[in-house]
Formats: sequence, C-alpha cells, structure tokens
Amino acid sequence: MARGERAVLVVPELPREGARRSVEARLQEAEGLAEAIGIVIAGERSFRVRTVRPATLLGKGQVEEIGALAKEKDAGLLIVDALLTPVQQKNLEDEAGTKVIDRTGLILEIFGERAASSEGQLQVELAHLEYQAGRLVRSWTHLERQRGGFGFLGGPGETQIEADRRMIRDRMAKIRRELDQVKRTRSLHRDRRQRAPWPVIALVGYTNAGKSTLFNHLTGEAVFAENLLFATLDPTMRDIRLPGFDKVIVSDTVGFVSDLPTELIAAFRATLEEVASADLLVHVRDMSHPDYEAQRDDVDQVLQSLGLADEGAPPRIEAWNKVDLLSGEERDRLFEEAARRENVVPISAVTGEGLDQLRQCMAEQLRQGEQVHEVRVPASDGGRIAWLHARGEVLDQQLDRDQVQLMVRLSPDNWARFQALESA
Repeated sequence: MARGERAVLVVPELPREGARRSVEARLQEAEGLAEAIGIVIAGERSFRVRTVRPATLLGKGQVEEIGALAKEKDAGLLIVDALLTPVQQKNLEDEAGTKVIDRTGLILEIFGERAASSEGQLQVELAHLEYQAGRLVRSWTHLERQRGGFGFLGGPGETQIEADRRMIRDRMAKIRRELDQVKRTRSLHRDRRQRAPWPVIALVGYTNAGKSTLFNHLTGEAVFAENLLFATLDPTMRDIRLPGFDKVIVSDTVGFVSDLPTELIAAFRATLEEVASADLLVHVRDMSHPDYEAQRDDVDQVLQSLGLADEGAPPRIEAWNKVDLLSGEERDRLFEEAARRENVVPISAVTGEGLDQLRQCMAEQLRQGEQVHEVRVPASDGGRIAWLHARGEVLDQQLDRDQVQLMVRLSPDNWARFQALESA
C-alpha cells in the first residue's frame, strides 16, 4: 500500500442503526483510521440509507455521486465506514470506478502495518486470511507477507482462485498450529507468574484513549505513544511500585474500537488472554472525546465477548483521562461525577494529575477482600517468606526454632496461590 494515496470517505447511516454516535464523530474516527496508515482523505460524504441494497449497499444515485467525487478529487480509493459483503465491494468498485475498502479491511490494514512481534504478525495474518478467504478480489497478493500491511489496496490481479483458496486454507491451518503453540507458551508463562509474588494490572480502553501515555508515566518507559489510532498492538509489560506493593506488573494492551472485526477478536484472543489473567483491569477513558460514553460501551462489549464482564472477572477501575483538555466548567462537572462513583479516578496521563490517587486506588483494589492468615514457613525457605512480604502485608513475624511464624494479610487469590506454592 502506497502512503499518500488519495481516498474518498463514505459514512452510511444505515436503518435501525443505533444513534450512539453522530455522523461527524464517525467521520472523524474513520479519518483517523485512514491517517494512521498514511491515506489522504481528499473528500468525504455521509448518506442516509433507507433501504440497504444487497448489490451495492448504497443507492444508485449515491454510488454515482461517489464515483463523480472520486474522479473530481483524483482519488484512487473509496473507504466505506461499514461492513461490506464481497459482492457489495466488487459491485461498488465496478460502478464507482475505484478500489474499495470497508471498515474491517481498513482496520486489518492498520494492524498489518503495525504488528511488530512475530506473534502479532501471525495473528494479523490469520485475521487477514479469514477476511480475504470469502473475497479473493484482485487485491489478493498470495501469501508473501511483506512489511507494511497485506496489500488490501492493490495487487497483481485475480488469478488461480481455486489454487489461492487451497493456499489460504493450508496457510491458515499452519498459523493456527503456531498460535496454539504460542498459547501454550503464554499459559506456562502465566502459570509461572501466578507462582511469582507479583500481581498483574492490565490497561484496557478504546484506541487512542491514552493507555500508552499512562503506561509510560507509571513505568518511566518510552513505549510508542502517539496521537494515532492503534499506536499500540503488541502488549508490553513492565513493573512498577504501588503503596504496599514492592512490585506490580503493568500490561499495556491493544486498544479497542467500535465494530472491531470479528476476525481480529478471534485472532487476538491469545494476546487478550493476558487481560483475562490480570488481577485488575484499569479502563482508561478519553473524557475529552465527544463520544466517550459510546466508547465505554464498545469496550464493555469487547470485554463481554472475552468473558471479562461476568462473575469471576478481574475487578475494574476507570481512569478518566485527558482532564487537561477540558474547560473549567467541564472539569468541575466531571470531578463532581467522579466523586459520586466508586473506583473512578480523573487523571491526565500527560501532566501526571491524579496519578498518585490512581496508584492508591489500584493498590486498594488489589488488596480488596483480604484476610489475615497465620502461616508457618521453614526458616530456610526464603523464597516463600519473600513471596508473602511482596504479595501481602506482613503484620507480625517471629522466629520459632527452625520455623518462621507470620501473621499476613492476603487477598483470596493470593491465599490460593500461596497454598498452591506449599503443595508444589
């Protein structure tokens, strides 16, 4: 895909579509997605679609208007902010006289360009193949994965479709086997972490909500954090100190987005299992965004699909970010609302405002439900004694001959982990 390609952006308002987002907000987000991979939006249109046409989604007059606009703006690409069927995509290309990519294809293109780790590249490729398998339009570039996307936006032409389909099936099977191995390795790493004396906090939230900026401020690291959608794809884990905790692991994860392609939810399930195994979720929200409520709903929906909104899911707190961008009146209103709610902390990940309170809130959540236990450990077992000091609050410690007697406050999860250590 060539950076700087000119495109026309179309946002269809479909019937029975919830009015959770304004057309303006949808246009703005779609522009951000395009800009994330260097596409230049030369023109844009929104259309109210009263009757969805199976052949083209849009009406004949609307398609003609789009085609004329693309010609006028010298745009070689049409971006449709909706999910298109393969037939609709092909017919729109024919009738508008330009290449067409839908929302799913655009997000996959971004992920294809941004994935850095070998696991991330495998996950994105699998999602791409699942999306592409039902299409096999001229954008297919066979299976040679080139750096910088998967070539949705151009290619050598449609050839040997049946052979390509076999290649796709074979490649998907191979990727799934490799990802199964990754999943087993991650599971072993998680089991090791469960035995280690460090709780895990996962930062989650809508893309561009400020998770990586918060991660950098908390950890003193410098992971990529730009004002771009999907600036972070591969999870990054670092340790920090919290009140009462010598070491806590913080994980920066991929951002969510409305209408996240099902192919990507499935493909990134292995990565997102890091979220499922966390002791605490911190939902970072951009409170300066006009659609912050709809974004919260989208994040909740993805977490629900991952089984992280049910009983037994990790506890969750909300970090209401970007308060530095609010007017005085907006700030006052937001802080008043936050004060009325539990587990909500207004912050600015840029200026550091509210981060001490956030650290305190995270520590309190990690200690929720703790109980005091009397434990006897051999004096020679320094590892388990250190485990108790790091994971819990040691209230009393006495040496009794060759054993150490401790009174320690532990969460139910950590008590179970300690018992597992004893039986190991």
